[in-house]
Amino acid sequence: MTNEKIPPADQDPKVTQPDDGGIPNELPHHTKLIDKHAILEKNATLLLVTSFLVVTIGGIVEIAPLFWLENTIEEVEGVRPYSPLELAGRDIYIREGCYVCHSQMIRPMRDEVERYGHYSLAAESMYDHPFQWGSKRTGPDLARVGGRYSDEWHVDHFINPQSVVPESVMPNYDYLMRADIDGQYIEDLMATHKLVGVPYSDEMLEAAYTDFHVQADPMGDYDGLLERYPGAQVRNFDGQPELTEMDALIAYLQMLGTTVDFSTFVAETSR
Repeated sequence: MTNEKIPPADQDPKVTQPDDGGIPNELPHHTKLIDKHAILEKNATLLLVTSFLVVTIGGIVEIAPLFWLENTIEEVEGVRPYSPLELAGRDIYIREGCYVCHSQMIRPMRDEVERYGHYSLAAESMYDHPFQWGSKRTGPDLARVGGRYSDEWHVDHFINPQSVVPESVMPNYDYLMRADIDGQYIEDLMATHKLVGVPYSDEMLEAAYTDFHVQADPMGDYDGLLERYPGAQVRNFDGQPELTEMDALIAYLQMLGTTVDFSTFVAETSR
């Protein structure tokens, strides 16, 4: 306990008195800088500009260091770029807004892993532009949907979702069966993805149109396709003679979560 005597209010230089022309008991003069925020509160333009500068600086501080890291994603054996037909199917998936109701990221929590399978790895999305992690699940997560259902089930599900999942609120996508697709611009699409880092080789680009068609033709010469895209599934996905958007979308869904052999996968640990 200090013996310092506290001066009366009328003698304390830190307390404003009524005859000083100020507000009684207002903050000491050396703290008035704190009140400057009132200028921002009263000027919307200045507040907007200042907020933008603060967010910009914060973003740079968080993002810039990543450009100097050798690798931010642990590479996992088996992960490969999408085949031409799968890539086209992914674009259809995005176009139809499937990501709005379905996520593609299994969190490392017990209930998630028991329902959907092994938690998602960053490497599984390394060739996704943009990624499809999502945050809303009106429907189930699709990160491990590949091979879980037959092609016929998917066809029925897209034509009439309630026929296989009575409680589903998903709309019908039967028109995908009638939408022919020819892959005319698939090479351009792959070249664009190459620009942002997807390792499509010149050979892959040259064979893009052929690979696009042969993946849905089990009677075709698909050896080259399997060499370029190991594990790619080759078959008539929707059961029709024509190549349709339904073929492409099912090809995409059937490969999700199938590229990594989780029975042999061991995550690296920091030392």
